[in-house]
Amino acid sequence: MAETLIAESQKVNTKKARKRAKILTLAPSKFLNPNQDQLKRVFDVIVSGVLFVVVFSWLFPLIALLIKLDSKGPVFFRQLRHGKNNVPFYCYKFRTMHPNREADFKQATKNDPRVTRLGAILRKTSLDELPQFINVLLGEMSIVGPRPHAMPMNDRFSAEITNFMYRHTVKPGITGLAQAKGFRGETKNFYDIYSRCKLDIFYVDNWSLLLDLKIIVWTAVSLLIKKTEVY
Repeated sequence: MAETLIAESQKVNTKKARKRAKILTLAPSKFLNPNQDQLKRVFDVIVSGVLFVVVFSWLFPLIALLIKLDSKGPVFFRQLRHGKNNVPFYCYKFRTMHPNREADFKQATKNDPRVTRLGAILRKTSLDELPQFINVLLGEMSIVGPRPHAMPMNDRFSAEITNFMYRHTVKPGITGLAQAKGFRGETKNFYDIYSRCKLDIFYVDNWSLLLDLKIIVWTAVSLLIKKTEVY
């Protein structure tokens, strides 16, 4: 069904998308079931814990060293974003830009002069997102869920799409259905954010552990094979 939604979204032009954005149908979220919510949390903690012990214990120091050698500034970048029930939290990433005052409201664009040499590689491979596993262990994020946006972007998108903040019924994720299906990187127009929102709402209303596993596999395939505009 997720594939059907993608195909449908690709046929919708900006004008039609704006009209339909107001009537996204909402169904009772399965996340209201405490048992399922707990199952997802156990999965998050186990997977994150294994990754920290086996991979991140050596990968994080290596990336941190390369960042310090490449440019001046902190290793980590943190930004306030909306979490579950719109509760703000600091989302962590490896710093990929030179320190600047526009990071909270201006998205990275192609050939963006703010992006460092190493930062371009980290962003293209999504390695810059790995510190968000810290947010997962803290209980602020999940491995799979709607991607969190910077708060000023949420304010703008929610003004255009009535049910946009419904995405925050659940914890935001390091990856999500939209990202697994190719919607990564800059949101250039209304179609981009509308398509992501529609897939996020589908995810919220149809969650299962199997769906999470599928999204993780789809994300890996997308990163390795598909070419997406991420910069």
